Amino acid sequence: MRFDDRFIDEIKSRLRPSDVIGKTVKLQKRGREYVGLSPFTKEKTPSFYVNDDKGHFFDFSSGKNGDLITFLQETERLSFAEAVERLAAEAGVPLPAPDPQSAAQEKQRQGLSDWVELAAQWFEAELKRPSGQAARAYLDKRALPESEWSRFRLGFAPSGRTALKDYLIAKGAKPGELVEAGLLIAPEEGGAPYDRFRDRIIFPIADGRGRVVSFGGRAMDPQARAKYLNGPESPLFHKGNVLYGLAEARKILAAAPANEHPPLVVVEGYMDAIACHRAGIAAVAPLGTALTEEQMELMWRHHPEPTLSFDGDRAGKQAAWRAMDRALPLLKPGKSFRFALVEGGKDADDVLRDQGPVALRTQLAATTPFVEALFTRERDLETLDTPERRAGLKARLRQAAATIADKDLAQAYRDDLLDRLNQHFAPAGQPQGQARTPWTPGGKRRGGHQAAWIDPRPTPEGKAAAARLARSLDPIASAMAAYALRDPGVLDEHLEDEFTARGFGEPAISDLTKEIIHLRLEAEHLDSEALARHLASCGFSTLTTDIDRAASQASAPFMKSDVTLEACRSQWSQAFARLSRLASLDEAVGTAKGNLRGRSDMVALERLKGERDALKRAIRDWDTSEV
Repeated sequence: MRFDDRFIDEIKSRLRPSDVIGKTVKLQKRGREYVGLSPFTKEKTPSFYVNDDKGHFFDFSSGKNGDLITFLQETERLSFAEAVERLAAEAGVPLPAPDPQSAAQEKQRQGLSDWVELAAQWFEAELKRPSGQAARAYLDKRALPESEWSRFRLGFAPSGRTALKDYLIAKGAKPGELVEAGLLIAPEEGGAPYDRFRDRIIFPIADGRGRVVSFGGRAMDPQARAKYLNGPESPLFHKGNVLYGLAEARKILAAAPANEHPPLVVVEGYMDAIACHRAGIAAVAPLGTALTEEQMELMWRHHPEPTLSFDGDRAGKQAAWRAMDRALPLLKPGKSFRFALVEGGKDADDVLRDQGPVALRTQLAATTPFVEALFTRERDLETLDTPERRAGLKARLRQAAATIADKDLAQAYRDDLLDRLNQHFAPAGQPQGQARTPWTPGGKRRGGHQAAWIDPRPTPEGKAAAARLARSLDPIASAMAAYALRDPGVLDEHLEDEFTARGFGEPAISDLTKEIIHLRLEAEHLDSEALARHLASCGFSTLTTDIDRAASQASAPFMKSDVTLEACRSQWSQAFARLSRLASLDEAVGTAKGNLRGRSDMVALERLKGERDALKRAIRDWDTSEV
């Protein structure tokens, strides 16, 4: 029996995950979450978390996560249908009446799904065979290491016209089924079907539960008519209802601590989504078309304000504006979008490859509210040098606000947009950033006067203060700390080093570093997710954000995504040794200054200063030569 999303949502709305899971796992309340020992592994320290607000569980010891249905499938080995039936009975929701036609369609879908999954496995295997050598070289060039290929199930379709077809037919498939699944093309003029994907790197497209429903292929031949090719509409795959990377994005969101609200970012392509996931950012991508209303609703199920981050070129901006127009009528309180633009006209994959994950997270965290992006777009459409053009802008702003279906929100947008317009054309000398009375439902200020929505934009003074805060942390010390947060094991050889406890020479992060060391000594196993969760519970969230921001300015080699773990640890340890030596030299210089007695002392002081300055330059430039 096939269950629609509405039926599944009805069951989940009636059940609290902690109540259901608590019947088999002993849970204790801890803040907004429940914690207990893992039902999947043997452990002494609880690492199994249940969050009722998110409707998910996450097990740090095994990496398994999901909703109530997933929990029953994992713990009791139930099928999806069996798990739903069990939960429906517990929630008191009657099962839908069986529909013979639906049952036949579901059987057909399952058969096609089996062939698509088998094709995905074959593509993965082909990538590792001799025929996939050029594809492997391309992935290496894009700094996507082999260790990540299986995570994203990357594959390769060889150039043979019937290679996949021959394999699947040998397994019992019928050509007609493979055509219906989108794996083969049936020529319109007649003749035998042939493989749809040939000489292409394959990106499996999965639904929200991680089941492969189609494929995207990147051509290896630069002269190919289509650089990227997606599978066609099929009983399994409806392009406008699916988002590439959603299953992986859900895992990242579910793993976030209860007191954190990580972004869900919408990017343009497969490689951009993969880059974000590798940097720990939940991301999805539309499949070669503008975002549809169905895709927007799908995103809003997982995040109240997804971030649209399309490329900074003209095509990317046009895609963002199309998404804005399509989203406007759908906006509601608690359902909106934000906008982010990566610097220099690059995309997410470029930033990860050139600057590392910290820089990518930092750039995607700098977002603009929907209303501000809308105002900026309309303002910049033309030069506002005549009354007619200024009046045209005002009319466009009114019209844009009027397209919002929610009346209260439409009024709020109208007030906000017109207030921005008034501020933009305020006479010279009139304060532009003064505080405005908050808007209240009905559009009235407290006191009965017409109101404008409060301006969420930071003032120039606020931006300057934020910049000073980001610059106040030493970038090199921040890079050292940022890597320790990502790979806590790197500290094992330095846990009792006095220099480590001083925050790598940056007093502002000494307390954070001491907490990391303390936890590393206490815990039998400490991964980056558990460390982030603990630090957030201790009130360090803002500081870790500032550390990431400052670290992105350091260009540390061990923060780059294409460096192996062994190389990262080696580079980090070398930097640590130099920083420790620099601290010793600073102390020695201070002592020598206080003990000057004659010329020989002066010579010794200058020698120490020279060594210290040379070491400072080497540290600043990440120079690996001997100093």
